Amino acid sequence: MEFTTIKGFKDILPEEVVNWQVIESKSRSLFASFGFQEIKTPLMEKNKIFSRSIGEDTDIVSKEMYSLKDSKGHLLTLRPEATASVVRAYIQHRLYENYPVQKLFSIGPMFRHERPQKGRFRQFYQINAEMFGDPGPKSDAETIALAIYLFESLGLEELRLHINSLGCVECRPRFREKLNRYLIDKRDLLCTDCRRRSETNPLRVFDCKLETCKRVVSDAPSVMDFLCKPCRDHFESLQAYLKSLGIAFILNHRLVRGLDYYTRTTFEIQTDRLGAQNAVAGGGRYDGLVKLLGGPDHPAIGFAIGVERLVSLLLEDGGSKRRKPDLFIAALSEKSQDTCFTWAHSLRKSGMWVEMDYGLKGLKAQMKKAGRLGAKRVLIVGEDELTSGKGILRDMEAKSQEEVGLDNIVADLNNLNTIKDNNGTE
Repeated sequence: MEFTTIKGFKDILPEEVVNWQVIESKSRSLFASFGFQEIKTPLMEKNKIFSRSIGEDTDIVSKEMYSLKDSKGHLLTLRPEATASVVRAYIQHRLYENYPVQKLFSIGPMFRHERPQKGRFRQFYQINAEMFGDPGPKSDAETIALAIYLFESLGLEELRLHINSLGCVECRPRFREKLNRYLIDKRDLLCTDCRRRSETNPLRVFDCKLETCKRVVSDAPSVMDFLCKPCRDHFESLQAYLKSLGIAFILNHRLVRGLDYYTRTTFEIQTDRLGAQNAVAGGGRYDGLVKLLGGPDHPAIGFAIGVERLVSLLLEDGGSKRRKPDLFIAALSEKSQDTCFTWAHSLRKSGMWVEMDYGLKGLKAQMKKAGRLGAKRVLIVGEDELTSGKGILRDMEAKSQEEVGLDNIVADLNNLNTIKDNNGTE
């Protein structure tokens, strides 16, 4: 019997991990420059956290969550998204007490039982950013800029920023009522899911990918016609801030988010390179969520980026180069192998990637192995080299070699590696 991964779950193999490491490294560096601190929340939470925050009538809660009961009958759920968990931690640990504005980010797996497709899995990874405590459009613009700058730092282009306002608790009910009446008249033209959504959460109809439903909502009422003055002023200020930062955007009054907790600003970063699932990042403001989950009435805004989709885009652009060993030590005798084993560990402790053969093979076989690994240099040491105190250092890329003294070989190799790294030649 051959065991394989569960449908919708995926192994991330070593040659792929290098791209993940680049994304995570650049993310952490950029988040730090914006003052964001990393938080790690559990993979599993009480079910009620998600059903209350995301919405009982959303597809995520009604169809897609992985839930189970523990031995005491408590319903637990693998997190389908990160924001609710971060908000729970923000409330539980009173993170707001010392700093009125709290900036948090997380990187990790989420779980949803949905149809696997390009860039979408049932265990998928997200980069999430959450900013608490500021209600103004400037924090909206800063959060959007953070997402844009991350894509730029990865060298990704051909991306489009879409923005919209969903209004607030004061003005959205009027829009929702008007939209509901419109959808009732068009009910026969909607898909089965959208007929249900039109009754429970009509804004979700805008999110349908089917062409028939897209045509229906193309003539639907616009939320812009129902915004109250504070919401309109907020949205106009956001646009002004984005323009001041040189960030281009598209006004998309059909843009909604799939979760119930969003208010006012909503945005997506989209590409045409991933098929129907064209969003690589999405987010918005959720001013009422902290209070909804039992905390103080603190405003918040955030976004999520799908890591698998980012990796797909990087691979299309050539991907990141696989790291190669800095040095392979070819030991040609038992005595030299013991000595080289000690050298290898000293070099590894200083940060060099050093490889050796675990057996006692001939030079030809070891050179072949060094070539397969892509080692940058090979140090050749046998009985004669130990006796003379001089080894052979071969540069595999330049295809040249030279004699090197072995008395201070660890320090010399460390210096050589540092010089080449600083020169940017490798």
